[in-house]
Amino acid sequence: MHLWNLLSKDYYARKIDMQGSEEVTVADEMNGKIVLEGRGVGVVYANKYAIKNVNIKIVRNTITAIIGPSGCGKSTLLRCFNRMNDLLDARVEGEILFNDHNIYSNGINVAEIRRLIGMVFQKPNPFPTSIYNNVAFGLKINGFKGDMDKQVEYALREAALWDEVKDRLNDNAYSLSGGQQQRLCIARALAVEPEVLLMDEPTASLDPIASAKIEQLVTRLKEKITIVIVTHNIQQAARISDYVNVMMVDENMIGRLVESGPTREVFENPKSKVTEDYISGRFG
Repeated sequence: MHLWNLLSKDYYARKIDMQGSEEVTVADEMNGKIVLEGRGVGVVYANKYAIKNVNIKIVRNTITAIIGPSGCGKSTLLRCFNRMNDLLDARVEGEILFNDHNIYSNGINVAEIRRLIGMVFQKPNPFPTSIYNNVAFGLKINGFKGDMDKQVEYALREAALWDEVKDRLNDNAYSLSGGQQQRLCIARALAVEPEVLLMDEPTASLDPIASAKIEQLVTRLKEKITIVIVTHNIQQAARISDYVNVMMVDENMIGRLVESGPTREVFENPKSKVTEDYISGRFG
């Protein structure tokens, strides 16, 4: 048995309906609590679709995981949520709604979108400066007028790092361990008080102990903000997420969303055979 005692069924050909049917939308109970929503989202790089016709809803103050095998477009989808794909010369189709406003509309302040929808990457990427300056960076460029010291402390506490660094704030961030550097990057994102935090494989380069600390931190953070996490670790998704979205590639190697729903429901009773095969370890 694998993850919540999935019942074993006879294996058959992986034929998936990936045309944006109702089965790939999140449960109706989420209506009214949606902070982010993708409608018919597609991303094209150099005239080739990376993902196509993705419909996804993200519930406020929850952890939503996006899982699937390598190359299925998980990170591409994640970057749509704060327009990071703009930096990669990609064409984005469809709509991304943040609090019911399409962030790809003309006149949208992209810098403000990225403040409200922060991002943490797979590998820790602290700036080559002090721990303090790393956290204060976003505050400074956003014209923060409050008590800088207090806000830096707040962010480090939120990232469960304050007690470990409070006596060494002037040390270079590179003096921290890998896990500490990742929590510093989380603190840097939290300092500007985003509504949503996007996390792209945040524990992929960390050891199990450091990964567990990040998982504990993420679970606590959802009380204040919404988390969307891309992960290859199926067990991690099962442990920490409230909702899960499963992505696969079709016969044309285009990423599609094949199933969405509450995590336990998807893991216990997947609607798609390909979902069951993936989470039970038969492929991927």
